[in-house]
Amino acid sequence: MDGAPVGRRVVLGLLGLGAVGVVTGSRVQEGLSRALAPIQLRDPTGLTSAIPVGDTWRYYSVTGPVEARDASTYALDVSGLVDRPATYSLADLQGLPQTAFSDTFHCVTGWKVEDVPWSGVRVADLLESAAPTGEAVGVRFRSFDGTYTTNMTLEQARADDVLVVLTMYGEPVTHDHGGPVRIYSGSMYGYKSAKWLSEIEVTSNNEPGYWEDRGYPLDGYLGE
Repeated sequence: MDGAPVGRRVVLGLLGLGAVGVVTGSRVQEGLSRALAPIQLRDPTGLTSAIPVGDTWRYYSVTGPVEARDASTYALDVSGLVDRPATYSLADLQGLPQTAFSDTFHCVTGWKVEDVPWSGVRVADLLESAAPTGEAVGVRFRSFDGTYTTNMTLEQARADDVLVVLTMYGEPVTHDHGGPVRIYSGSMYGYKSAKWLSEIEVTSNNEPGYWEDRGYPLDGYLGE
């Protein structure tokens, strides 16, 4: 993901390739989407988001390139208004009860990826172990990109379909997809499913996160 930002001319050329992908089918679209991944993460123009690659993954970052974390040294903090704060290594998370299901990922901009197999630890289980205090109202998910956050109420974060995701498609979550560990919320749009997760902070409010503070719905439920 390292390298200089891509130029506008390169992006405009890729827009033409995206149109070819729409004409020639899903296999070309999927290949194009994968080829675009490192470019989208360092595109200052924002034009790559307009490339019509169909219903397949796009790769977004609000900060440009994000430095990868080694799975062997990864740590997730559960902090804030809890009686038992904790830090989990990836091995710790893998040793906890796992929840698995397939679900469709919905981006608020309109694209989706169907039947994605997700597996990981329910956020509700981590919150139960941490024991939120009586003042707890919300949960803030922080990314190790140093910028991205998203919010949920305590009740929303305890839903059965809100996971700390450890695997996608039966494999460890890749860096492009927000690994080693990310959030997934099945009933909410993708901006609630924070990538590159570093902290789950229990808070006394439901303060808006990165995109919520820029006008996206606070709750983020599908159909809103």
